[in-house]
Amino acid sequence: MVMGAMRMEWSAASATKAYFDTIKLCNDRRRQCDSVKLTQEPGSNEFVSALAAGMKAKLIVEVTSSASPSTIALAAAAKHTGGKLVCILPEPDLAESKKVIKDSGLKDLVEFKTGDPFELLTNYENIDFSLVDCKNDEYTGLLKLLDVNPRKSVVVATNLVGERKGFEGHVKGVKEERVVVRSMKHPIGKGMEVTMIGKEDWGGGRVSNGAEKRGGFKKRNGNKSKWLVKVDEKSGEEHIFRIRG
Repeated sequence: MVMGAMRMEWSAASATKAYFDTIKLCNDRRRQCDSVKLTQEPGSNEFVSALAAGMKAKLIVEVTSSASPSTIALAAAAKHTGGKLVCILPEPDLAESKKVIKDSGLKDLVEFKTGDPFELLTNYENIDFSLVDCKNDEYTGLLKLLDVNPRKSVVVATNLVGERKGFEGHVKGVKEERVVVRSMKHPIGKGMEVTMIGKEDWGGGRVSNGAEKRGGFKKRNGNKSKWLVKVDEKSGEEHIFRIRG
């Protein structure tokens, strides 16, 4: 695997539509019912929705520990990519999650699966976009089971509190040369790691079995903020912006 810059096909239109759809749907849900555990920092749901939609993910897989607004966010992304979301979650949370998705008008875009996530994940290959709620070390281990699309994929690990580590570029089954892997941890929510994987006709760099790590972060308290992702359509480089409220 090669470490360096990568170019990823990006749809700014899809990212923008998914972003605003997620804001509306999550706000509607907050007003309708307080039972959904809104455990993520405002802005994180819009961020992952825009990221999944912008990179045109077809197969999206989420592993969550409870009913979560991130399911709405990823279903909204699937709506704009023509893809589908597979949501793996505990049986006790299935009914609530199904109702939330149905009420949001996204029922046909989501396939719910319950059971042991370590067994269920093996049923999916060439995943374009993955989100794993790493609430504990056991769930963090799920990251190593992901069979990602080596040509273009993104893996998001959430709830990486403090110094906890996530995917860190250890990509299962990726043995091809010229595959670029880049992992970065961001101060979004309780800690979010975003790993981007892609093919690149890149003329330099070094070969590695890991990903480029670019330091840690400080958790900042204060006003609420929004997180935006923007990809330069010419260079293919992605930029993440924090907009303070």
